[in-house]
Amino acid sequence: MTALLIILAALALLFIGYVGYGSWLAKQWGIDPAKKTPAVEKADGVDYVEAKPAVLMGHHFSSIAGAGPINGPIQAAVFGWVPVFLWCVIGGIFFGGLQDFGSLFASARHDGKSVGEIIKDSMGKTSKRLFIIFALLVLILVIASFVNVVAGTFLSKDGRFGIVANPTGSQTTAMISLLFIVLAIGYGILTNRMGVKTLPATIAGIAGIVLAVVIGLNYGFAMSRTAWIVFIGAYITIASLVPVWILLQPRDYLSSFLLYAMMALALVGIIVAAITGNTTFELPAFTSYTTKIGPMFPALFITVACGACSGFHSLIATGTTSKQLDSEKNAKAIGYGSMLIESALGIISLIAVGMVSKGFIVDGAFKGAPPVAFASGVAKMFGFADQNNAIYALLTLAVSVFALTSLDTGTRLSRFMFSELFLKDNERSYKDAKGVRKLLAFPLFGTFLMVAIGCVLGGLSLSQIWGLFGAANQLLAGIALMAVAAWLGQVGKNNKMFIIPTVFMLAATLTQLVRTVITKVSAMSAGAPKAFHWGNWFQLVFASAMAILAVVLVIEGVKTFATQRKGKKAAIAA
Repeated sequence: MTALLIILAALALLFIGYVGYGSWLAKQWGIDPAKKTPAVEKADGVDYVEAKPAVLMGHHFSSIAGAGPINGPIQAAVFGWVPVFLWCVIGGIFFGGLQDFGSLFASARHDGKSVGEIIKDSMGKTSKRLFIIFALLVLILVIASFVNVVAGTFLSKDGRFGIVANPTGSQTTAMISLLFIVLAIGYGILTNRMGVKTLPATIAGIAGIVLAVVIGLNYGFAMSRTAWIVFIGAYITIASLVPVWILLQPRDYLSSFLLYAMMALALVGIIVAAITGNTTFELPAFTSYTTKIGPMFPALFITVACGACSGFHSLIATGTTSKQLDSEKNAKAIGYGSMLIESALGIISLIAVGMVSKGFIVDGAFKGAPPVAFASGVAKMFGFADQNNAIYALLTLAVSVFALTSLDTGTRLSRFMFSELFLKDNERSYKDAKGVRKLLAFPLFGTFLMVAIGCVLGGLSLSQIWGLFGAANQLLAGIALMAVAAWLGQVGKNNKMFIIPTVFMLAATLTQLVRTVITKVSAMSAGAPKAFHWGNWFQLVFASAMAILAVVLVIEGVKTFATQRKGKKAAIAA
């Protein structure tokens, strides 16, 4: 019954937040349904393409979710369920939802351009370039992390290659994911070139998903880890360059149904567990302020990540979603609503691990893989005590699919931002640039470079990469909040709701990065075993660079706010 009460309380609070706070934000900022969006004004059939609200919701939700709201809350459960519950709900409503909605709206008013352009408008060109460099560093971590995750998920350990019968779980997941690509292309052609309406195309797409699952359960696809990394690198390079209607829109839209189904199945499981008593909620309300992952501040807020607030969301909102938004009236549902649904998924993940916490949380540390804990917890709600059941298999598949979805979007974002870094104000594309900048701004050059770096790092130790991703991602959220607040202040809109979220996110993430630097330097100074491992140097250099860039951007932001305040005082005095 504890689990049922937790989810009901969360859903009620998140719904109130959406209806109350979300609507208030829309009024404060002046959302205008009559104003043409960039997708309408700059339609090019490649990146600027109008999408139906349901399709765009599917793209945005799939892209921002990935495996984040499952991994983060489950790993943070070492603090107990109350801290994670409070941060998912409060963070989702007042931090993450604010950032996502604000970023999408600001980008829609900046021709669908990135946070960098929003920063340039209020904080200057230098700040824009510094932000883009910072964002590209984060995107390298995104690509590296998810390349590692996807290759590991698809990895075949039995030495087979190609299409195989009697597949293992990883081979099944690989086959279904490959079929998803084919299915997405088919859906894109049906809706964008053959004129098929969304509803019948969606029904056909769902039928295709069922068929793909049936095929995958009988025939898998096997390759080595290196081969998968090369394949993934080639796929995301192509996916980032082709028009969004061919792969990005349809793949994310169809994938979202797996996520919705996964959430619905978990909710049914919670109800079944409450009625039948198949399992009990084992996780304590609170364990300890300090655990193996560090003190609650800042570790809790860094670890939960996407379940409450994530900087990666701002890149998606301003990189792909704003270029497909058909009307500003849908910005609240897509920007703010998607974040709250993700917070609900974070709570569901918390409940799932709470059902099996004794097997995964040992001595203040989480042991095992979060997707396994999630699937095990939900399966146990239905009365299955082991992992050999269809519910477990389908949940594991759904979790793994979204890592590839995040890769698709992250690589396209890399292309946008890398080109943007080398273009002058009067240059719209690489064709307008001169000399070496024309090569650097060429879409294929930036895409290939980012993918190459990401795949090389992705082939190495995930623990060394993931250790930085959380802090970098959340620091990006703090900077994105500051950027939107600065722009709103410049155009005379209320931006006071950004003060506490911005300060808090910057404080938490900078604290985490400083702790990382101090830990690495101390270990190296003491000559600790393996202290000079490449991963320690990687974390030290990356953490230092991001902290310095962030501090410089914060200083510029403070100057901008001070100038705006003086301007308001002068206007009042006059």
